[in-house]
Amino acid sequence: MTRDFTHRMKIAGTETAFEVLALATQLEAKGKNIVHLEIGEPDFDTPENIKEAAIRAIKSGYTHYTPAPGIPELREAIAQKVTENTGVTLDYRENVVVMPGAKPCIYSAIMALIEEGDEAIIPDPAFPIYESVVNICGGRPVLVELKEENGFRLNAEDIRKAITSKTKLLVLNSPHNPCGSTLTKKDLVEIAELVYENDLWVISDEVYSRILYDTKHYSIFSEANMKERTVLVDGFSKTFAMTGWRMGYAIGPKEIIDHMTRLQININSCVTAFSQIAAIEAINGPQDEISRMIEEYDIRRKTVVDGLNGINGITCQIPTGAFYVFPNITELNIKSEDLMKKILNEAQVATLHGTAFGRYGEGYLRLSYATNIENIKEGIKRIDEYVSSELV
Repeated sequence: MTRDFTHRMKIAGTETAFEVLALATQLEAKGKNIVHLEIGEPDFDTPENIKEAAIRAIKSGYTHYTPAPGIPELREAIAQKVTENTGVTLDYRENVVVMPGAKPCIYSAIMALIEEGDEAIIPDPAFPIYESVVNICGGRPVLVELKEENGFRLNAEDIRKAITSKTKLLVLNSPHNPCGSTLTKKDLVEIAELVYENDLWVISDEVYSRILYDTKHYSIFSEANMKERTVLVDGFSKTFAMTGWRMGYAIGPKEIIDHMTRLQININSCVTAFSQIAAIEAINGPQDEISRMIEEYDIRRKTVVDGLNGINGITCQIPTGAFYVFPNITELNIKSEDLMKKILNEAQVATLHGTAFGRYGEGYLRLSYATNIENIKEGIKRIDEYVSSELV
């Protein structure tokens, strides 16, 4: 039997975090004590009120198919919350689709927008799935470097230089994975003007929009002329510690939401019924636990940044959002991937190399502080000991 698979499978990317997690798990099976700083998953449990809402839904028989774009009650709750946050009026019947995570929203939006030969401007470093899906669609990813001297923020002038007659899409991510940066109001005003002038679409990935420190969230969706050309993507995994529930949503113009809904019907029909009930509770229920999580992330953020800046040869900017740091390791004179492997195998700390997020990630590592403070301190201690003894 011939086992030739399609070209699109050969160019499909992946998430290195899951590969490193698998390697770390193998080492643990051999008796190694691994400190996990690689995976971007909250270590908190889903709040009780959300779990209880799902249990009630299951017990009441809410276990069947739902409308493909999501149950009306959830879409209405999402629309109301997004309107509160952005000031943009939405019709939940036309502008909202619920999907099993933010990733399917990103995938479906790119599938609906990018034809073969179209160009999509993507920040680099960035969540690797953006580039992967553009490639799968036959598009051309155009990578724009996020510079450390600009706080890892996307610059409108750099976007302008990347635009050609083939440019169809701009991907934004704020707060940003892996850098922890956030776009300012001024950034977004300038970018929005550029997008409108060049008749581009925008996918704005805002899954970390609630996880902020010493700043507030700004969305390009709020800017003039952006409602008609923006797909805002958000979800429940990061904010509400619901990674395993697989709940995300997209906001956009009716025509693209209809296309994304059609793709959902082709792939997974609908999102799990009782998870949608839980999502309503997440939006409308008490937010005390969320505030507590963010306060704890803030403590961890300061701890990991202080610790990394205390290691010879490593410098680290303090992030303003999400739960990642992106320390600069160029003074150590070692490739990012090589350092990641050595730290994993010799110091027994799992991290990610910067190039897992694009070629401009060379010279950096990504560490997640979505873990307890003891793990963070132990991981920093081990990295310091390894660097001091082997590299400095």
